[in-house]
Amino acid sequence: MQDTIFVLLISMVLAASSGARAGESAEAPAGEAETPSAAVDAPPPDRGSIIKSIEFEGNRKFKDHVLRQRLGFELGDPLDAFLAEGGRLTIEEVYRKIGFAFVNVSLDRDGMSRGDLLYRIDEGTRIQIESVSFVGNEVMDSGTLEKVVKTTERKWLLWPFYYTEDAVEEDLDRLREFYYDHGYLDYKITANTEFTEDRTGVRVTFVIEEGPVYRVADIVLSGNTHFTSDELRTMMTLREGQVYLKPTAVRDAREIARLYREIGYIDAEVHQRPRFRPVTGQNMVSVTFDVVEGGRFRIGRIDVTGNEETQDKVARRVLDEYDFTPGNWYNGRIAPKEGGGLMERYVQRAAVAEEVLIRPVTPESGATDRKDVRVDIKEGSTGMIMPGVGVSSDSGVIGRLIYRQRNFDITDWPDDPSGLLTPWKYFKGAGQSFSVTLEPGTEYSQYYVEFVDPYWRDIPVTLDVLGRSYERYRESHDEERLKGYVGFEQRLKGRWSRSIGFRAENVRIDDLDYDAPLEIIDVRGHTALFGVRFGLGETALDDRYRPSRGHVLNFEYEQVTGDYTFGILEGSYVRYFTIHENLLGHKTVLAGKVRAATIVGDAPPFEKFYGGGTGPYGLRGFEYRGVSTRGLQTNVASPRYKDPIGSDWIFLAGAEVTVPVISDNFGLLFFVDSGTIDTGRYRVSLGTGLQIMVPQLFGDVPMRFEIATPVLEDDRDKEQVFSFSAAGMF
Repeated sequence: MQDTIFVLLISMVLAASSGARAGESAEAPAGEAETPSAAVDAPPPDRGSIIKSIEFEGNRKFKDHVLRQRLGFELGDPLDAFLAEGGRLTIEEVYRKIGFAFVNVSLDRDGMSRGDLLYRIDEGTRIQIESVSFVGNEVMDSGTLEKVVKTTERKWLLWPFYYTEDAVEEDLDRLREFYYDHGYLDYKITANTEFTEDRTGVRVTFVIEEGPVYRVADIVLSGNTHFTSDELRTMMTLREGQVYLKPTAVRDAREIARLYREIGYIDAEVHQRPRFRPVTGQNMVSVTFDVVEGGRFRIGRIDVTGNEETQDKVARRVLDEYDFTPGNWYNGRIAPKEGGGLMERYVQRAAVAEEVLIRPVTPESGATDRKDVRVDIKEGSTGMIMPGVGVSSDSGVIGRLIYRQRNFDITDWPDDPSGLLTPWKYFKGAGQSFSVTLEPGTEYSQYYVEFVDPYWRDIPVTLDVLGRSYERYRESHDEERLKGYVGFEQRLKGRWSRSIGFRAENVRIDDLDYDAPLEIIDVRGHTALFGVRFGLGETALDDRYRPSRGHVLNFEYEQVTGDYTFGILEGSYVRYFTIHENLLGHKTVLAGKVRAATIVGDAPPFEKFYGGGTGPYGLRGFEYRGVSTRGLQTNVASPRYKDPIGSDWIFLAGAEVTVPVISDNFGLLFFVDSGTIDTGRYRVSLGTGLQIMVPQLFGDVPMRFEIATPVLEDDRDKEQVFSFSAAGMF
C-alpha cells in the first residue's frame, strides 16, 4: 500500500512539473486544449508484467534506436508505470534541448497495460533565435553584453542558433555574475521571450536593472595572528575607494592563503565577503577577509611509494633542491594538501611518471607540530622506440627513428652480456635521459646520441653529453657538421645558475652553386672549431615549465679557436605577466622578450647570425634565415646580393599574449615580433596562432601553428606567412 501511494505521488509531481514547464514556454493558443498526460488515467499494469515492445510515432528528428537509448530501460525489463512516465518526460527533454520548445509526447494507455509502450510524439517546430536584445542597460553597452551571453542569432556565423530554456537561464546566470563581478550588487535581470505566430522563431530580450555600483568603504581582516593586517594589505590589490570587483577580492584571498601555506600553515583558508553599509545616499561595502590559519607544521619523515623501477633519489633530489626536506616548514604553496602543486609536476617530470601525489600525513608518533610526507608515484612508460615522419616550416619533411629512455640509469648494466641485446630491460630508474635519434630529411638530416643527467653526482648540476652529425642544404651550398659537446650547468641556491660547456666541431662546406657569394667560396672545405662557453642566468618563475609570472635572464660568452678565432656574446631577457585569471585558474599570459648577440672578431658565415623562422633567433613572418646580410653573386654578368651570409650582430624584441581556450592545454596566440641586423631596416611582424599542449605525448613542449605578416621589412628579406613548430615556451 505504501509503495502504491509513493508511486502515485511521484507521478503527480512529475506530471505537474511537465505541465508547469510547458506553461513557461508559451501559453496554448485559444481553442487548443492542453494534452493530458496519457499515463495518469492508465490502468495499472499486471503484477509481474514485462516490457514487450517500445515503439514511437511521429518522430522525424530522432530515429527510434536513438530514443530507446535515452529511456533508461529496455525490452524484457519489469514494467513500471513510474518508469514509463519518466521515459515520456525524458523524450520531451531530449527534444527541448535542441530547440523543440513545444514538443508534446503522450503514452498510449491501453498498450501500457499489456506491456506495449507506444510514445506518440508531436515534435512541433524547431525554434530559431531571431534576435537577442538588451534593455535597461545604461552603463554596460549592449556590445559588451553580447560577448557575455552565449545565445545568439547565428552559431559560428553560418548556422542558426536554436532556442532552449536552459540556454537562456544559463545566460541569465552569466549576466548576473558579470554585473556582480563589476560591482553592481543590486542588479535585477530577467528574460522575456516573444514567439512568432507560427512558432518558428523567438525574440529574446534581457531586461536589466543595473542599480548603483558599489565601492569599497574599508577592508577588514579577521582571524590573522601570524601576520598583521597592515602586512597583509600590502600584498592586496583591492583598495578602499575602488569599485568592489569580486574577481579581485577572490584573487587577494587566494594570495593571502598561499602566503600562509608557504610557511607551514597548510590548512590555511581565506574567504572574502562584502557587507553592505546602511548609510543613506552611499553605495558602499565593507569587505571582510576571514583568515582561518589552522596549525603550523614542519616536515617530518618523507616516504616515497609506488616506485618499483624508479629510485627514491629521483624524487628526493627534486624535493631537496626546493628545500622541501625534513625539519623545514611544510611549504603548502608548492605542495598543497589538495594536490596539483609545483612539486608534484616537477617530481613527475623528473621520474617521467604517469602521476605523482604528494600528501601530508599525521605522524605515527602523534606529534602535533609536524606532518610526514607521502610521495606516491604512479610509474608510466619511460622508454620508447618511435618511428615517424615530421614536418617543420624551418626544416621541411623529416623521417624519424628515435630510441629514448627518459628514466635512464647509466650504471644499471646487465650481469650477462646477452642482456645488451635487450637494453630496454636495463639502464633505467635514475632519472637520467638517453636518446639515439636518426632523422633523414629533404632539407635537413641529423643523427645524434645524447646523455643528460639533471643531478650529476646527486647535486643540482646538469651534465649534458652530445655527439651529433648533421647535414643541411643551404641556399648556395651544403653544410655538414660533426660535433662533440660536454656541458655542465649548476643551479645555485635561490634563482641563479652558472654553466660551462666545451665543443669540438668539424664543419664541411661543399656542393657550391655556380653563383655562390665569395664569403661562401672562402670557407669551402673543412673547418675545425674548438669552443668553451661560459653562462650565467637567473630564473625567477612561478612555474619553470609553464610560467605565468616572473622572468628569465641569461648571458653567455663562447670563445672559439681552431681555424678561426672569435667570440660569441649573447644575452636574453624574457618577462611573464598574468593579465587575467578566471575563477578556474586559467591564465592569460603576456610575455615580453629581448635578445641580442654579437660576434667578437672575425667569424665564418656558418657561425654568424640569421633571423627568421621559429628558432632562437626567430622572426615569425619571415623565412628561416630569411633576415640576413646578403652576399654578392659571383660568375654572373649582373651580380646581385642574393644568398644569406650571416650578420655580425642581431637584436630581437617581441611580445606575445597566450589566451587559454577551454583549458591551459589549448590556447590562442597574438604576437608582435621585431628585430634588426647589421644591414637593412628594422623589421616588424604581427601574427596570431594556436598553441596545443599534449602532456601525455610531448610533456611540456607545445605544438604551435602560427600565421604572421610583416609590416616592416627590408627589400632583401624572405617572407613566410605560416610557420609550425614543436619547441619551448616563448
